[in-house]
Amino acid sequence: IIDKPIVKNGEIVPGKMMKVTLSCDHRVVDGATGAQFLQTFKATLENPVRLLV
Repeated sequence: IIDKPIVKNGEIVPGKMMKVTLSCDHRVVDGATGAQFLQTFKATLENPVRLLV
């Protein structure tokens, strides 16, 4: 996790950024399924309260 400038409410502020990659065998997992998983993972990291629901 690194600090990078981001735009929030029209202002440049420091924000935390993390690169996440997914490697999978395309014979087993379709790329669309992997992309959907990463979107769900991103949403969970951005709003961890979802883990309690």
